[in-house]
Amino acid sequence: MDSKNNPPTGRLLTVDQVAELLNTSVRYPRRLIEERRITFVRIGRHVRIPESSLDEFITAGVVEPLRPHTRRAA
Repeated sequence: MDSKNNPPTGRLLTVDQVAELLNTSVRYPRRLIEERRITFVRIGRHVRIPESSLDEFITAGVVEPLRPHTRRAA
């Protein structure tokens, strides 16, 4: 996400809140931030993740189910 053209919108979530929403440990969102895999905002020494960025991250990871193959009669 290009922060100059599309500023983050929605609530700013703490790392603890993101971990709870993702049902993971706090270490996972911290790793996403460290690896720059999710957009985040620095407010002084605090780090916040915009709700819109979390939604985009989740949407990017959605995998659609495959359609079952129908067997052809021989």
